[in-house]
Amino acid sequence: MRHDHPEGRETPTGTPAEARREPSGSSGRPGPPAASGSAGASGTSGPSGPDDPAFPDRAGRAAATLGALDAEVARCRACPRLVAWREQVGREGRRAYAGWEYWARPVPGYGPDDASLLVVGLAPAAHGGNRTGRMFTGDRSGDVLYAALHRLGLASQAEAVHRDDGLRLRGVRVTAPVHCAPPANRPTPRERDTCRPWLARELELVRPTVRALVVLGAFGWQAVFPALAAGGWTVPRPRPRFAHGARVRLPARDGGPDLEVFGCYHVSQRNTFTGLLTPDMLTDVLGAAARAAGLPPAP
Repeated sequence: MRHDHPEGRETPTGTPAEARREPSGSSGRPGPPAASGSAGASGTSGPSGPDDPAFPDRAGRAAATLGALDAEVARCRACPRLVAWREQVGREGRRAYAGWEYWARPVPGYGPDDASLLVVGLAPAAHGGNRTGRMFTGDRSGDVLYAALHRLGLASQAEAVHRDDGLRLRGVRVTAPVHCAPPANRPTPRERDTCRPWLARELELVRPTVRALVVLGAFGWQAVFPALAAGGWTVPRPRPRFAHGARVRLPARDGGPDLEVFGCYHVSQRNTFTGLLTPDMLTDVLGAAARAAGLPPAP
């Protein structure tokens, strides 16, 4: 039985005016440039443009900072099925969000550049991150995740409703192996693999400071280990199996600091409503990962 889902069902939060603003990370840098639903508006089409399947690898390698990487992620059109779906959802919207201008682009990671703890989900929700432009924002899964981070003193507030709501993360960055909302909440293996270079480069860029990683759900668990191998850590064979509470230590190939990887059930509405994942279970895993990352407890 699968217990991993994109960000979960969404709740009608925020306002249309707020939705039109560009995102900014917790470091205060400006978000990605605006783009419309056409390839020409978000970059050159063709073999060298954002709709080239090789674009994530090429653009990711060229990004020297997380800010540059986030901007390139938001331009990506490498997966036609995901592009068509995210933009269709953005055009059609949902009655609860009438008047919102959907982000309808890939959703970059969110958090400080010097994060020591990384939280990896699955993919943005169609009317959550795909609407608001920020990971786990505007949906019930985000409500659960950010409330837990807030309890631990790792988030400035428990609510995440739109990308200019004042939320700031302390020592934590939130990202995903797939940056576009997928139809039926299920990316294909090919889409996962096409998107992998973004996560691999993100891991490389946070490597000087990251010490722990929490993976939400089995899909993310399967997707993250190849990216970790590409990012410079040694992954055991056979790969560790997913389980809630799993903990694996990965040595760095260059002799740098080890990385502690933690497994946690996804914060999907199904898991939280059925009690498979409770707030205490989530807080326990995040708290253990924060300690492994060297993040001091909340005062």
